[in-house]
Amino acid sequence: MKKFAMILSGSGVFDGAEIHESTLTMLAIKRQGADYEIFAPDITQHHVVNHITGEEMDEKRNVLIEAARIARGDIKEIGQLDANDFDALIMPGGFGAAKNLSTFAIDGENLKVNPGVEKAVKAFIDQKKPVGALCISPVIIGKLLGDVELTIGSDQSTAEALQKMGATHKQTTHGQVIRDSKYNVFTTPCYMLDANILQIEEGANNVVKAMLETMK
Repeated sequence: MKKFAMILSGSGVFDGAEIHESTLTMLAIKRQGADYEIFAPDITQHHVVNHITGEEMDEKRNVLIEAARIARGDIKEIGQLDANDFDALIMPGGFGAAKNLSTFAIDGENLKVNPGVEKAVKAFIDQKKPVGALCISPVIIGKLLGDVELTIGSDQSTAEALQKMGATHKQTTHGQVIRDSKYNVFTTPCYMLDANILQIEEGANNVVKAMLETMK
């Protein structure tokens, strides 16, 4: 049975991992006969957002503890992620990818990537194992690899930032997957587009399917 390592960035679209993308990716992996294990960095969130009002809240939360909500407690700190134990790596989106796993939301194309995330991504790339990124998380891949083909859908400013990192951006719509054959990287836009939950399921299914096909 093929096994995915999944990296989460908290819990909740505005300050953590996008919950629909996360859970539907888990479902896609299981439905297609594979398994997964979940990881997150043990760090303080960039900030906490009230998901009703969109306003910042005066409190602090921990990325690992918040991600554990989605993982139902079955989660490990990212430093425990060993690429030798897995066949593929996948990262759902949500603003946590741009605020907690990286600083893209603050620094744009000059983003810094969390050291644990960087180590994990590079380990899978070095072993030529598939790496998947949904929604905004491809910016992490763009920063770490530079000359890589990616998609975040059709958002012009994000596409331009990716191009400044040296990446090639491909415009896509719902459910489409872009594969970079050089690095074996797979990306799909999900909620970077105006999407509903059925379209998110389609994107998650398609990216997992494409990744599994290269593992046969």
